[in-house]
Amino acid sequence: MSVAINPAHAWFNKVRYGMFIHWGPYAVVGRGEQSLNREWLDHNEYAEMACAWNPVHYNPQEWIDIAVRGGMKYAVLTTRHHDGYCLWDTKTTDYSSTCQAPKRDLVAPYVEACRKAGLKVGLYYSLLDFRLPGWLRGPDADPEGFARDKQYIFDQVRELLTNYGKIDMFWFDGIWPRSAKELDSVALIAMMRELQPEIIINDRLEYPQYSYYWQFANWREQYKGDFLGDFGTPEQGIYNDSNFIWESCQTSVSRLWGYTIGEQWRPDFEILRILVECASRGGNFLLNVGPDAEGRFPHEFVTRTNAIGDWLKLHGEAIYETQAGNITEFITYGYQTTKEENLYLIIRFWDGRPTLRLRGLKNRVKRAVLLSTGKELAVRQADGVLYLDGLPQLRPTALFPVIRVECEGSPEADVWGKTRTWQPNAEQFARWAEVRGTSVWRDGKLR
Repeated sequence: MSVAINPAHAWFNKVRYGMFIHWGPYAVVGRGEQSLNREWLDHNEYAEMACAWNPVHYNPQEWIDIAVRGGMKYAVLTTRHHDGYCLWDTKTTDYSSTCQAPKRDLVAPYVEACRKAGLKVGLYYSLLDFRLPGWLRGPDADPEGFARDKQYIFDQVRELLTNYGKIDMFWFDGIWPRSAKELDSVALIAMMRELQPEIIINDRLEYPQYSYYWQFANWREQYKGDFLGDFGTPEQGIYNDSNFIWESCQTSVSRLWGYTIGEQWRPDFEILRILVECASRGGNFLLNVGPDAEGRFPHEFVTRTNAIGDWLKLHGEAIYETQAGNITEFITYGYQTTKEENLYLIIRFWDGRPTLRLRGLKNRVKRAVLLSTGKELAVRQADGVLYLDGLPQLRPTALFPVIRVECEGSPEADVWGKTRTWQPNAEQFARWAEVRGTSVWRDGKLR
C-alpha cells in the first residue's frame, strides 16, 4: 500500500533539515520537557512556577537566525506540551503566556520570524494534558469530562490555525492513552484541512503511530491502525518506508528534549551523520533544541549547528532537493544521494589514499569533483569499476568530504550495484566466489 503525496507538500521532501524547539515553563525545572509527569510533581506547585515564568530574553528572531545560519529550512515550535501550558493568546484557558507573567503571545513573533527568514512554519501541539483527568480516564469512565477536554483540543487547534495566517506544518504528539476513534481524529483532520488546505500533518493522531512500526520487517502485518496524517515521524532513530514521506526527529543531546542542566551533547559529526543518513534514505532530519528558561539557545547547540551550516555551504547540493542514494554498495566509505545526473559520495571514513574505488555504477562518468576543495579528480572506468584518482591524503574538511560524480544519465546500478550483502539470493556472490574455486583450500582447488 502506498499513500499519494499532496502536491502542496512537495516542499517537505526537498528541504531535508529543520529545527525542533521544545520550550515552555519546564525549562525552569531544567530536567527536560516531562518533569511534571516523570517526577510526579505537585500540580499546584508546578502551576505556580509556570505562571511566574517570564522569559525576558526571548527573541525568536535570534532563534531563526541560528536556524538559517545552520542551514535549516523549517522550524517547529511546541505551542503546548504535556504540562498544558499554552504559549499563545488562547481564549480557552488562563493557563497561558498571555494571561500569566509574560503578558504576551509567544507564538506570534516566532511565526513572524520564520516568515521573514523564508522558513516554513511548523507548530507542535500535545493532545495530552496531564492536568486533565477527563482526558486520562476516557469517554467510558468520565464521559462528561472527556467530552469537555476533547472540545478543548478542537478549539485550541482551531485557534492555532486561524490566528497566524498560513501554517505549513502541524506536529501532533501525545494522543496516549486515547485512540484515534475516541479523539475523532478524522474529524479533527477535516477541520484542519478546511482551515488550512495545504497544511502537512504528521502521523501522531493515532497511537501508536504507523511510523513506529517501520523498524519492523513485517510492519504492515503488525500495524492495525489507519493511515492518518501525511508524513511519518520516527523518533530518536532512522527507519522508513519508501511509500511514505518522513522525518527523523532527534535530540541534540543524549536523551531529553526540553532544556536540561548537565545533559551530554552529541558532537557535530554525529549530528551531521544523522542528517546525511536521513537524506541518503530519502527523508528529513528535525534536530531539536531546548532553549533555557530565559529564552536563550545553549551555546553548545549553536556551535554545533554553525559547524554543520558551514559544511552545508560547500556541500549542501548533496543534501537539499536530493533523492535517496544507495546506488552502489558504499557503507565502507559513507553515504550516497542523487540529484538529476549526479551521484554524491558523502565520505564518512577518509582513508587518506589517493584513489577511491567504486564498483556497481552502470553509467559512464563524465566528470568528478571534490566539492570540499573544488578540485577535479581523474576518472577511470574499467571492468565495471570506477576509479577516482587525485584525492588528498589529509581530510579536506573537518566533517564529511563530498565527491560529485557527474554521470551520463540518471545514476543507475549495474548487476553488482543491485546486489547487497545479506540479501536472500546469494547467487551473485556464489559466482564471484566460484572464480576462486570451490574447495576449502586456499587456492580453491579440489585435491
